[in-house]
Amino acid sequence: MNKIRVLIVDDSLLIRKVLTSILSTAPDIEVVGTAEDAFVAREMIKQLNPNVLTLDIEMPHMDGITFLRNLMRLRPMPVVMISTLTEHGAEATLDALALGAVDFVSKPKINAENTLAAYSDEIISKVRSAARTNVSAMTSREQPPPVIKEVDNAMQRIISARTVGFNKIVVLGSSTGGTEAIKVVMRNMPADSPPILITQHLPAAFSESFVNHIDSITQMTASIPVHGQVVEWGNIYLAPGTHHMEVIRSNNQYVIQLQNGDPVNRHKPSVDVLFHAAAKCAGENAVCVLLTGMGADGAVGMQAMKAAGAKTIIQDEASSVVWGMPGAAFKLGCADHVVPLDDIAAKILTLVKSGLR
Repeated sequence: MNKIRVLIVDDSLLIRKVLTSILSTAPDIEVVGTAEDAFVAREMIKQLNPNVLTLDIEMPHMDGITFLRNLMRLRPMPVVMISTLTEHGAEATLDALALGAVDFVSKPKINAENTLAAYSDEIISKVRSAARTNVSAMTSREQPPPVIKEVDNAMQRIISARTVGFNKIVVLGSSTGGTEAIKVVMRNMPADSPPILITQHLPAAFSESFVNHIDSITQMTASIPVHGQVVEWGNIYLAPGTHHMEVIRSNNQYVIQLQNGDPVNRHKPSVDVLFHAAAKCAGENAVCVLLTGMGADGAVGMQAMKAAGAKTIIQDEASSVVWGMPGAAFKLGCADHVVPLDDIAAKILTLVKSGLR
């Protein structure tokens, strides 16, 4: 079997050595070269024809975002970003994912060598996954301008009337490729949509930046909830990177519960945790959605939701960056609808309006 050919692009000699050492332990991966800046990388890509790039964001001469933008326009290929766990690093990484990067590996500014070594299995897994990604689904979509939220008083009264005793709810999970997929779905949801609870695999440092990105492109209101918060129509709730998010039914209302348990399926927050909770308290009044992502988190939870009477939607393989999570649900036979990404919002609204109590 041909090895995955990786080119490492990073201005730090230490990081280049650490990544080379980590990736070289995998029998199916070959580091074909390293580059200290974008200009060297450009020539090495032509010469070495790598399958996957690891790319630092902060580099001299040309930053990683500018290089990525040019690369995805001229020679689209799988890219794993190496980013710092800071507010600036989070914003830059989300920009990179919007431009078409497949995934990212986080490193703190202090003791990056030990941190990267500690996550060697994750780094290898993400490079392997990147090599199998759907390149056509990664390429940058045109980014829409920020939404000006204009909810008139009549609409606000309708939304307010639905905040108590209204049963419909949407739960959604995603991972690799999900930050952009979620934005595609949410930008097409109207202001008076039923509440949407989202678990996306992201580190805690990225949660605030990502929810702000969602809020800027949708007519709904997106936020990170607090424990015990009552779920309201017209709102999107993103699980914080520090806790699992669950939902319960209390006093004829949905209430969010945040719990600081162990990772599930190696993830915290976990999609399965959200889906299992929603299956218990919402059942046939829920729509369950699983978008692009590596692994299988959410598949068993979706199976439980379908058994409880929920309507289930998975993103189709052609529009997914990685058809791992939705593919796992498909294999379990628990997907009612297999839908292209651009059509998922409409399918959610159709299911909400028909047959849910």
